[in-house]
Amino acid sequence: MMMTRGVRKSVVSLGLAAAMGLGLLLGGSDVHAAPPAREIMSKSLEARKLDGSEAMVKMIMSDGKGTPRERSMTMATKLYDGGKTEKRIVRFLAPADVKGTGVLMFDHDAAPDDVWIFLPALRKTRRIVSSQRNQSFLGSEFSFGDLSAPSLDEFTYNFVKEEDAGGEPCFVVDVMPKDKATGDAEGYSKKTVWISKATYTVRRTQFFDMGGKLLKELNTSDVKLVDPKKKAYRAMKMEMVNKQNGRKSTFLSEKVTLAPDTKDEYFTERYLERP
Repeated sequence: MMMTRGVRKSVVSLGLAAAMGLGLLLGGSDVHAAPPAREIMSKSLEARKLDGSEAMVKMIMSDGKGTPRERSMTMATKLYDGGKTEKRIVRFLAPADVKGTGVLMFDHDAAPDDVWIFLPALRKTRRIVSSQRNQSFLGSEFSFGDLSAPSLDEFTYNFVKEEDAGGEPCFVVDVMPKDKATGDAEGYSKKTVWISKATYTVRRTQFFDMGGKLLKELNTSDVKLVDPKKKAYRAMKMEMVNKQNGRKSTFLSEKVTLAPDTKDEYFTERYLERP
């Protein structure tokens, strides 16, 4: 667990601190104690979970010269096992060369994720094992691992500082794999994550390669409250820039609908392979 930074002073308002979700408010003005780093990450993972959702998404990819390519897709999600597993399916609609391609993901809180990809040209479904989650998501700068929630127990967490990102105050946390196998599977030696104090959404992430050099940077924007009851938020725009080759990929959620009754049949290999 991380140690709280700053000089500890007398508590002046425990009630206000609880309301702000920032632990104990310390004496003076706005000096406060940040929650433990692992707790910050845990709250961030919970803040993105929706009981069920359906969305229209556009993926825009550009090479180092800025030449764009667009792909349109639909996405559906649903929580299972009391929220411990999020199932997600993505179906590509356009352009013609990727139409019908599908990805089915079972994102588990405390177990390796299950991922299947259907390639219509081959009429074949291929499974992505957990040790391959560093693979590119259909040619984008996002990996399969980037698009799923990490298992908390596979990493260690250090609180770094507090700093603005995306126009709002954030906690900054370093996330490191506990062992080499996890690092190799993720493709990163470390991630530095900026998490909103207000919504616990990820506003920025820096990804460092296995040699310790900055590889990619993610920035999010247009954060919206999708489920007011659970206070669950989603960033409608996610932009990933590869700092080593200049390529960029952006996910734009053009429409997100809260849909807790999303059909269970969507999250099956049979549905994945439907024409």
